[in-house]
Amino acid sequence: MIGVTEAKGGSGFGNQDDQVFAPISTVMARLFAQRNARGAPNVSTVNVQVASEDVMDETVASIGDLLRTRHRVAQDDFSIQSQQDFLNTFNQIAGTFTLLLGAIAGISLVVGGIGIMNIMLVSVTERTREIGIRKAVGARRRDILTQFLVEAVVVSVLGGAIGIAIGSGLAAGISHIQVPGNGGGGPSNLQTQVGLDSVLLAFCVSAAVGLFFGIYPATRASRLNPIEALRYE
Repeated sequence: MIGVTEAKGGSGFGNQDDQVFAPISTVMARLFAQRNARGAPNVSTVNVQVASEDVMDETVASIGDLLRTRHRVAQDDFSIQSQQDFLNTFNQIAGTFTLLLGAIAGISLVVGGIGIMNIMLVSVTERTREIGIRKAVGARRRDILTQFLVEAVVVSVLGGAIGIAIGSGLAAGISHIQVPGNGGGGPSNLQTQVGLDSVLLAFCVSAAVGLFFGIYPATRASRLNPIEALRYE
């Protein structure tokens, strides 16, 4: 054994400490004596490290020209992938998941908003006499409108608060999941964080949903005729 590389630890894509490095001539002679159609040693993968990201495209082009010259082919019989290609692929996958999760979240908000609107419509129907009495003693349309809008927002914000509590609990539970440590160390816990900006965004979206879907029930309540409301059984 010539030497041992510095411990790097593992991740979800494998453990770099499990790799063994050997001269290619030894590998060809002792381990994998693979040959191409011309009888030359067959190498499936070559990793190249560039000195700077600025020369990445130039290096990829140079490698392609060199391989075409050595393989003597008109059409590439090889593929070259750079870190930027992997990054672009990852960004596309992440973008697709973002759109998917956004669509699911949007559908959930619409369904939740319709539920709030139905609850408020039922509340308006059950409190028709109350609305009539309030109007009879001097309540204005905007007073009734404000009352039901506030109730709709409160219901929505309470739902958002419950969702935030559940999400925080799940994040706390995930933080107890252990993963293999880096640098040869022991296992460590996943790091999760519930940011203040996410909490504020959740509250604002909840309030906006309650306000939007509460407009129709509140408007319907404010337009009730006080005489007909008092007759309602």
